[in-house]
Amino acid sequence: MRFKARFAPLAATLAFELREIERGRALTPVSAPAGWTDVRVEAWLDWAESQAPSPPHALDDAIHGWAARLASEGSESGALATTAEAERFAAELAASVLLGLAAPALPTMNGFLPLIDLSEPDATQALSAQAAAWRGRRLSSRATEALAKALGEVADAVSRCEGPREACADPAANPALARAAVAARRCGAADADILRAIQGEPADLTIEAVEQPAALPVLAARDTTASGDPRTAAVAEAVQEGPVVVVFSPSDAEAMAAAQTGARAILNLPALAALAGADFDASLDALIALWTTALDIELDQTSQAEAQAARPIALGLGGLADWAVGQDGTDPATRTAALGRRVAEMASQTSCDLAARLAPCPEWATAKDDVIAALHAQGRDAAALEQNGRRNAVISLFVDEAELDLRLGLSPFSATDVFQTADDEIARRLRPALAAAIVAASGDVEAAERHLFGRRTLAEAPGVSHGRLRELGFTDLELEAIERALALVEDFGPAFAPPVLDAGFIGDVLGLTPDEGALLPRLGFTAEEIEAATAYVFGRPDLSDWDQAPPSLTALLATSGADLEATLRQTIEPLSDAPDARPRLLDWRADAMQISRAIADSARDDRRAVALRRAEAPLSFRLTLPEVEAPRRAEAPPQAAPQTVERVIEKVVERDRTRRRLPDRRKGYIQKASVGGHKVYIHTGEYEDGELGEIFIDMHKEGAAFRSMMNNFAIAISIGLQYGVPLDEFVDAFVFTRFEPSGRVTGNDSIRSATSILDYVFRELGVSYLDRRELAQVTPEAANLDGMDGAPTDAPQPVPAARFISKGFARGAAPDNLIVAPFGRKEPSPRTTPPVQAGPCPECGDLMLTDRNGTPVCGACGAAPQVQG
Repeated sequence: MRFKARFAPLAATLAFELREIERGRALTPVSAPAGWTDVRVEAWLDWAESQAPSPPHALDDAIHGWAARLASEGSESGALATTAEAERFAAELAASVLLGLAAPALPTMNGFLPLIDLSEPDATQALSAQAAAWRGRRLSSRATEALAKALGEVADAVSRCEGPREACADPAANPALARAAVAARRCGAADADILRAIQGEPADLTIEAVEQPAALPVLAARDTTASGDPRTAAVAEAVQEGPVVVVFSPSDAEAMAAAQTGARAILNLPALAALAGADFDASLDALIALWTTALDIELDQTSQAEAQAARPIALGLGGLADWAVGQDGTDPATRTAALGRRVAEMASQTSCDLAARLAPCPEWATAKDDVIAALHAQGRDAAALEQNGRRNAVISLFVDEAELDLRLGLSPFSATDVFQTADDEIARRLRPALAAAIVAASGDVEAAERHLFGRRTLAEAPGVSHGRLRELGFTDLELEAIERALALVEDFGPAFAPPVLDAGFIGDVLGLTPDEGALLPRLGFTAEEIEAATAYVFGRPDLSDWDQAPPSLTALLATSGADLEATLRQTIEPLSDAPDARPRLLDWRADAMQISRAIADSARDDRRAVALRRAEAPLSFRLTLPEVEAPRRAEAPPQAAPQTVERVIEKVVERDRTRRRLPDRRKGYIQKASVGGHKVYIHTGEYEDGELGEIFIDMHKEGAAFRSMMNNFAIAISIGLQYGVPLDEFVDAFVFTRFEPSGRVTGNDSIRSATSILDYVFRELGVSYLDRRELAQVTPEAANLDGMDGAPTDAPQPVPAARFISKGFARGAAPDNLIVAPFGRKEPSPRTTPPVQAGPCPECGDLMLTDRNGTPVCGACGAAPQVQG
């Protein structure tokens, strides 16, 4: 394989400068490219330390040394034929890193936990156990922090005490120590640990940082998952605690796991586009060939048998959204698809050339048919692969590592971009890719920046302006102070508070106190006025509502950065041997039902895999809890005298089950739907109390044998219902049965797909009669025609009774003007009975002796004793 000098001459012109980077407790001088930020240099230093125990202070020396080692190994393995080729390879590889075009990932043992197959009997238990392990790790870390703090406060209560040591260490004599000890006990500290803290033993704890856990791969069947498999609830429980990747194909699961253990690197597409200009395609081909070879050589260093057998590599496309938007902001997906196809073809061709020189990998014989079939499906040429094979059985286009993004200066796509200025200050700017797209669409970049970052002045601001403030008593002195503060703050709170405004001015002129909350609402400004002024002064989070946006960029600006990146990655996913495993962040309050629906939607959308993870709760979130007094110690109740317990012996007499017949004139409903294109009518018959007692299944367009079988099946179910078999038993027995016809369901507002006619019928009965909402794929609220979620806010309106009562069933007894009133019935007030004074009866001892017309009579035994005066 021949490598031309393309990147090395450009790297020779790079300017280097000496930086002082904080490493540990000292400042380390490091020579690095002039355009790199301090964070980027520090990330490369971490990588250099992993390559050598004592890395050099010049980053270019560390990078050149790493490239030379790979070239030497390539010469030994035969990947690089000659010494001259190895030298050019090392020079080009090091130059691509110094130019910021690519970065290698550190080797990892495994990026995933062991796979769980939902078809296995113990899959649900395994998912619950993994969720419990994640939950325990998260809670134990926080509990350890609270415990360490509580024990430290116990020791501080003793050390801050002034007096004899014995008295300070006695909780009875030291109230502060008593309170701290009680708090430590509530945090879970043992009394022995509290005593050790009182005696002065160190209470410092080493708390390990809770890192993001490895993702859990789960293999699920696409059809049952799309239909609402109940086992998805166990997957949702695991998603609530950690990252889970649901894969719908065994081959995709194997490829995804292999890509995480193989050699990985990220290519910096925006940097390559800026460097190559019009020569982008040729430079991209050279970069892909260079790094495909480098990653294959790097695999020789691993000792993992799986990596040696399949030799998986991953070439991530870093800055994909920035590159696509910068190339064509009106249609970035089309450019992305063409780019992904070029990268996949060039990487496959390079791997094929390596196989011709070194032989295909051992796993190629197993993966050959699937890879070639995928190439034919995409319309790509597979002649070279059929002849020579491929050195790498798995070539992925997805790499997601935050450390690699730091080394290349990449960040998630958004409207704003954070950068380091020449004087080492951190500032914000409009995303360069968006700025280029706006210029290409003849838009105003300065107007976009004003919309995004605000004007930082109240002059001519809507709502809160200089004129309104002058009317309230503000003078030029206060307005100048506010204007200076607006350039340094991010909201109005600090700008309208001391020390920007003098406390005397707030009290004497405005007549307010400084420490009673935000000043602007107390001055009479409405929330709408403050919001409008905030947007004018401090800007907005994105450009979605920019009124001066070019029409061709409206759709792009209305899309969030995360959604745009997900769309572009989904565009190139068919070209990758491994599916995309980047987690999709869900709301931190997402419940199991919402997560289950997201998994089912992905299965119905023919996604190869879906990775889900709940976001962390915001640090500012606090529950509003009432003050609760400490519980008082309850006194021991007096022991009651032992009483003789009477036993009631019950004899159960079993009777034969009799048939409960339906009335001759019965009510019910008819549901029409289509399952997989086959029409089916469900007729139900109900008892007077609304309980289901009869069903009929009509499929009039099917053959006579199938119709007869379904009719007799419905009769058998009806007889079982009339003999008392619970409907729940039938529903649990027949849902998820699988036979044709099956597939999409139309005509039903709750059920969208079914695996068979019986699956659909008993889903409908379970939802309608048992309120089994887990069997429905759409909630009634989501099916509202008005498109509004949640309960209606208007008062309930009268509903015509004809909507619920059959006019024929009622034989015309229900008039047309009959309505169902929405008001409720007033609950009857309880009758109060005057208290009755009763005394003990001397005959039977019961407290039922009452005065009746002047004579005491016992209400228990009927005795009328004479009361001695």
